[in-house]
Amino acid sequence: MTGGRFGIGVEEELVRGTRGMTGIALGVAAGLAFGVGGVFVKPLLEQGWSPGAAVLARISIAAVILAVPGILALRGDLRPLWRARWTVLLFGLIAVAGVQFFFYASLERIPVSLTLLIEYLAPIALVLLAWVRGRRMPRRIVLAGSALALAGLVLVIGPGGGRLDPLGLAFAALAMLGVCVYYVVGETSAAQLPPLALIAAGFLVGAVALALLGLAGLLPMTFVFDDVAFLGGSAPWYVPLLAVGLVSTAFAYTAGLAAIGRLGSRLAAFLGLSEVVFAGIAGWVLLGEVLGPLQILGGVLILAGIVCVKLERPATTAHGSAEPAPGARIDAVELGAEPMPITASLTLPSDADDGRAA
Repeated sequence: MTGGRFGIGVEEELVRGTRGMTGIALGVAAGLAFGVGGVFVKPLLEQGWSPGAAVLARISIAAVILAVPGILALRGDLRPLWRARWTVLLFGLIAVAGVQFFFYASLERIPVSLTLLIEYLAPIALVLLAWVRGRRMPRRIVLAGSALALAGLVLVIGPGGGRLDPLGLAFAALAMLGVCVYYVVGETSAAQLPPLALIAAGFLVGAVALALLGLAGLLPMTFVFDDVAFLGGSAPWYVPLLAVGLVSTAFAYTAGLAAIGRLGSRLAAFLGLSEVVFAGIAGWVLLGEVLGPLQILGGVLILAGIVCVKLERPATTAHGSAEPAPGARIDAVELGAEPMPITASLTLPSDADDGRAA
């Protein structure tokens, strides 16, 4: 009997380890895909596209790309979408449209770098939320990882200058909460819907919401249908749009939600910070934007923070079985069910457009 339990335990550990490695690979792939989004979108912005127009276009393209895979994931039965309608609305309106709207609303009042810095605090906000809900202090290694990641963000993005408009700060905080919702919904929605179906439906809801905001004049929409400078050459306007829609939106969200399902919201959120590092590298390699020593150091600190959170060990019960880490999961009932963590061209604050937001 003991040997049987031991065998089952080893098998469970192997399965858990395989899922964990797969989750990390998917999280890194999502971070890379989000990170290059700024490279794809920047030529459009320089050509005269408004950020809102670029976001609407990329989300609409991703919704079209994922429509058939989403229906296939449901096996042609759309009834689960109706049963999970509140989850879909929460994801589409808050984690997709809400993040974009509040991000750009914040940009009108506070510096881009400060908006990004606040929005990227989502992983730390999840740790604090778990602390408050569970009334148990996170393990020291998680706190250390949070501190390292925060220091790295400050170095890579910079706090920015300018006046601290209270409403602008509030908008940035709301965008950050939207990123948190992305991670929480991504972790808790698997029992209701396949991730592909959730993303496809959420993009459709988000695109409609953003279009309505544009029609109402709350989100400026400017489209320019001319050729753009792209990766050292010239390309039609739709080429970078297709690239950002396919790679940095459809694939990035799909890989990101798959990583959340395997790793949980906490670790996946910290792993999502890798997109900050990838954004800087992409800007350096593809756009010739120089990375300074402080930005490189910041990237190292972010990676160190991710490693610290990954090294957290689950607690064990009196019977020797593993328990989830305190607050590692957040009950779906709490939030009715994430970032779109976010990426940027980080060398110059004026060019630091959110990879998910632009």
